[in-house]
Amino acid sequence: MHKKSRIHLVAGALQKGVPLIFVCGAFAQPSLNGQIGYINMPSARTGEDGTFSFGFNYDKPYDTLWTSTTVLPWLEVSGRYTAIADIPGFQDQQYGGGYGRYKDKAIDTKIRLREESRWLPEISLSFTDIQGNRLWKGTNLMATKQVLPGLETTLGYGSGRIQGMFGGMRYSPNILPGWSLVAEYDANNYSKDPFSEVTYANQRKKGPAVGVEYQWGWLGLQVARQREHASFNAHIDIPLNVTEFVPKVTEPAYFSGGPDLPPRPTLEQWKNDPDRARQLATTLGKQDFKNIRIAMQGDTLVMELSNSRISNVGRAVGRAVRTSLYFAPLETREIKVVYTQLEQPVATYSFYDLSMLNDYLLGKVNRERFLQTVSVKSGRDEELQPLDSHTLAQSLREGINVNVMDNREGDLVQITSEDPEDNRFHLSPKLGFYFNDPSGAFHYDIMAEANYKRRLGQGLYLDSALTADLYNTITQVKQPSNSELPHVRSDIADYKRVKSPKLNRLLLNQYMTLAPNVYARASAGLYEEMFRGAGGQILYYPGFNKDWAADLSVDALQQRDVNGWFGKRDYQVVTSIASLHYQLPMGVTATVRAGRFLAKDNGVRLELARRFRSGIEAGFWYTKTNGNDITSPGTPNKPYNDKGLFFSIPLSALLTSDSRTAGGYALSPWTRDVGQMVMTPGDLYDILSNPKRDINAYDGLGNFAERPDERNLPQVTPPLPSYTPWPMIHMRLEDSGNRWLDMDGKASGFALGALGVATAAALDKPVNKLFQNHQDNSVVKTWGKLGKSLPISTTVLSSIAFALGDDRLSNTGLIALESAAVAVAGSEALKFVVNRSRPNSDNDAWRSQSSDSSRWQSSFTSNHSAVLFATLTPFAEEYDQPWLYGVAAIGAAGRLASRDHWLSDVAAGGVLGYAAGRWLWQSQRSNNRYRLALDLGPQQVGLQWKINTP
Repeated sequence: MHKKSRIHLVAGALQKGVPLIFVCGAFAQPSLNGQIGYINMPSARTGEDGTFSFGFNYDKPYDTLWTSTTVLPWLEVSGRYTAIADIPGFQDQQYGGGYGRYKDKAIDTKIRLREESRWLPEISLSFTDIQGNRLWKGTNLMATKQVLPGLETTLGYGSGRIQGMFGGMRYSPNILPGWSLVAEYDANNYSKDPFSEVTYANQRKKGPAVGVEYQWGWLGLQVARQREHASFNAHIDIPLNVTEFVPKVTEPAYFSGGPDLPPRPTLEQWKNDPDRARQLATTLGKQDFKNIRIAMQGDTLVMELSNSRISNVGRAVGRAVRTSLYFAPLETREIKVVYTQLEQPVATYSFYDLSMLNDYLLGKVNRERFLQTVSVKSGRDEELQPLDSHTLAQSLREGINVNVMDNREGDLVQITSEDPEDNRFHLSPKLGFYFNDPSGAFHYDIMAEANYKRRLGQGLYLDSALTADLYNTITQVKQPSNSELPHVRSDIADYKRVKSPKLNRLLLNQYMTLAPNVYARASAGLYEEMFRGAGGQILYYPGFNKDWAADLSVDALQQRDVNGWFGKRDYQVVTSIASLHYQLPMGVTATVRAGRFLAKDNGVRLELARRFRSGIEAGFWYTKTNGNDITSPGTPNKPYNDKGLFFSIPLSALLTSDSRTAGGYALSPWTRDVGQMVMTPGDLYDILSNPKRDINAYDGLGNFAERPDERNLPQVTPPLPSYTPWPMIHMRLEDSGNRWLDMDGKASGFALGALGVATAAALDKPVNKLFQNHQDNSVVKTWGKLGKSLPISTTVLSSIAFALGDDRLSNTGLIALESAAVAVAGSEALKFVVNRSRPNSDNDAWRSQSSDSSRWQSSFTSNHSAVLFATLTPFAEEYDQPWLYGVAAIGAAGRLASRDHWLSDVAAGGVLGYAAGRWLWQSQRSNNRYRLALDLGPQQVGLQWKINTP
């Protein structure tokens, strides 16, 4: 078995893996920081949609490990890990003296503002070092145009590390495929680089640079000569929108009968002989089907089952139905398959015409005709009764064996035992990493992990994991956590240092279906390495063609001790997290979580993730809570907020056979305690979202018959996702512009608003003094917190109205979001121009900020006030609810209570927000002008803008 799998893996690479490298189209080339560009300078290009790149470069005194992902066709996100030569990682030799060189982490983004056309260039805006230590922050605007075949030029302007005008060009001759010549004018101001006097980076000057590049499939290399030295940049580009990277040469074939197959029984024989159902169940069990339940209800054969290996639901159902045709009673008129996950019904497939079903499996009829005899319903068909397993359970457990396999689930070697009742034992090696501690940049842990899952009853499972440390370097981590919050995560090194065997998980999970589309889980035991407890989750996942789901998780938890058995620490907490999941175009899922986190901090966590055609999912999260983490890397002026990137990689794309196993990892800049969540015992949305997504896509059948001609159907190989909102945006802009020109009283309205702001300015000092005298009052403090949080709440509620409301409410929610964006843009422009200092003890109302303060953070005007009035005005006008203006005024005044703004700042922000909200509401309130329709069919999918013209 071991040798055979290895041979097939090599054969797969030779048959398709290596040719795949050569057929990939040319990729735009990255610059030294990972963004698409030239040598040091960026271009306006973004990578091909769905491209994931990682590479390494050396550019004295820097060497950088970088990664970049084109998460949307117009959005590129890059991350850098830069080591600076001759600079120690920590100045304190007793704390991090052996760390090595200084290393900086940074995140960059590039947004494409417009695509290249025949006459006009591609234009993009990039922001460097938006997260991290911000050593190389900057903003750059670029325009790129292909002026001749193979010749691309760029002109740009930078503010930050790149100062002033810059440019670049790339020539890729047709006679030398894969080769390119690059040249640029390097406008980096190296004298401002950190530690430039020590590293001699200050001796580098602006000027020309040239280089040569070569791209071979996924692999790329650039060698360049700059004024003082040479540099090189090597990288790998992985197209995530490729369906699979390795052909399925070891995939087991579907069931096709055999010489020992008994003849199909009559219905009476089936009822009188239980072995008939057992034979079908045994055959299904050999195809990796689990939790199999079979019964005849009248002349309908009903099967409840799931599949532990096949990744696509439609394909799994196809194999189950094909197999059942060999065993079903002769009088069978209909077959129903209830596909389940952990015995919870996901969907019911009904096949009404068995002769048509057989003809489609044989390729005699087309998909469109076959679909006329198929029904797919969300959850369990209400006409069906849950099936009992007692008659099948004992026979299905017979013949359980232990297999030693390699590479089936991504493990180099594994020992696995499983049965059709979903009982499973799995032993394999695991590798863990620990980055960027003062004791060293990289630590690792090699261990053996044994997992055991046991079905104890209907939906009741025992889940456990035992680990034994084989070798690790994490024991070198000596520094204690400096966090002032409860150490819910920052003591992780203390747990990793214990090398004895540990019981990481011992759980009882009860999964239930409370109502159609309502699922629940109750859990108790050892959740993870650091926490134990009891809790549960309830999920509402609507039926087909619904883009959202919502769940609530509540867990009572106690922290475990570091030894990894049944000891405990004194810390206890009850967490409560409500989550809303919404599927956006382009395969993007947005998740908002709000509630109480592990360190007893309350707040909100936002997650955005995109699923590519390969099944790989990439995303990020950002958490904002009241945890107030002010110790390093946080500061009293800027507390740390938890953030990071995550990836989920289905191993099916990488293996020679299909698999439902997925690997995942998350990378956060720092391991802190703020905004943390317990490792879920079994998140219902994660369990159900992938099969629900399969079923909701097109006709829900996927590669049902596994015929070669099916591979070309969009149901099986969907086209690359596309989403073009420009028609609606253009119409809304046009309507808004026309309305602005037609509006009467603009001048009088502006004068009235200016008068109100001037009146407020006259009261700036006394109002600020009033709140200063009462700043310790609990009511005033609460008011200040309300003023800070209420704009976030109104923005979230506007987003929910847009996403989940009816046509009128959705349109109003979108107008509110547009108004907030316009108001914030106007407020930021005024901040930059006025540069007003915020209130302080000397009560000087119109003092300018110090030169080292950002103009974008100045006091005039208040963004919070602008957002409040901008988001509430459309709802107040549309639904005739003037009291909402009172809510906006009370919330905006909270910025006075916290002494973050002067009265005139709040007044100006309110006027700006009201003006934006009223203007856009008046111009866009006719929502019947902006109707979006989803066009689904057996052979196509698309978005249609239904534009009604007067």
